[in-house]
Amino acid sequence: MDFRFTEAQESLRKELSDFCEEPRVQEILKELESEGDLYSAHSWELYKKMVERGWLGMQWPKEYGGQGLSYDETAIFNEATSYYRIPMMGYALTGIVGNSLAHFASEEQKKEYLPRMAAGEILFCVLYSEANVGSDLASLQTRAVEDEGDYVINGTKIFTSLGHISHYGFLAARTDPDAPKHKGISLFIVPMDAPGITINPMMSLGGERLNEIAFEDVRVPQKNLVGEKNKGWRLLNKALAVERSGVGFVSMARRGFEDILKYVREKKLSKDPVIRQKLARLATEIEVADALAWRVVSLQSKGLVPDSEAAMSKLYGTELIQRMANTGMELMGFSGLLKKDSKWAPSGGRMESAYRSSRFVTIAAGTSEIMKLIISFRGLGLIPVYMM
Repeated sequence: MDFRFTEAQESLRKELSDFCEEPRVQEILKELESEGDLYSAHSWELYKKMVERGWLGMQWPKEYGGQGLSYDETAIFNEATSYYRIPMMGYALTGIVGNSLAHFASEEQKKEYLPRMAAGEILFCVLYSEANVGSDLASLQTRAVEDEGDYVINGTKIFTSLGHISHYGFLAARTDPDAPKHKGISLFIVPMDAPGITINPMMSLGGERLNEIAFEDVRVPQKNLVGEKNKGWRLLNKALAVERSGVGFVSMARRGFEDILKYVREKKLSKDPVIRQKLARLATEIEVADALAWRVVSLQSKGLVPDSEAAMSKLYGTELIQRMANTGMELMGFSGLLKKDSKWAPSGGRMESAYRSSRFVTIAAGTSEIMKLIISFRGLGLIPVYMM
């Protein structure tokens, strides 16, 4: 088994690290960090810089504005940008929606949206989650009803990242209320400036700006239906499994761990055997998470859908971030509670921020409990009681 990158991939890694360390990029990061949490931030200037280098839609076909590269290159990109704390929510959403369109959209939809996404001209948000269904996405209640050549949408979505600046939304709605809950769901492209859409801010514990999006008699043309009517659940599952790898989570944990190591060395805390053991365990867990994540990338590159493998990587990687943040706060003590605006805050106050944000990563894109359900059902063949 050869874990080495190719010469071209090593060149990309070097190009990415050089880019992330550019003075202007670092200035943008400082500006965004001073305004709030980097996780939910978006810089159009930074976004355009990535477009200039062809880094949006890297694995999409060239005829739709992509580079035709493999998932390996995309994972290398995610690994580097996450390590350097580049705000990548816009890029992540572009990847989720773009890959869905590349696999399941009509030829007309691919030509209309993918090149503009790859050029950084338009931004999509994902409109999946709802207040009353929690992690059980199949129980969503937002309705889309056919009417005179359109679909009329009513309902409310929550936890929508970048919904306030997106041009379009990728919406999951129920089109057959009488069908079993995993059926009767369809996917739509919705202009976010359509009449009847109301956007309200929601702030998370970690300081991320999320959004509540209300739809009241919002009309979209039938051509905005993605894939087959009432078969959106299958598309949702395949798109998420193909997109998810966990490489970015590993990089986030690794960078936070390096901050902890630096603090321990500066304060000369390594004489304590308990502290050494905690750090040794974290170092080992980071390597385990890295292996799980790149296993997913390997399967993706072979054209396989890594259902349970992606869930394992997401579960382990996000909970690793929590363990890293917990350890950092424990070792830094009361000083770890200081925020970024305090000159006395160790590591620039990033551990306090990481501690709050770490609660969010085990919920977003599927809770840890849902990941365990996927692993047990699709990976181990253990059928849930409600399906017997």
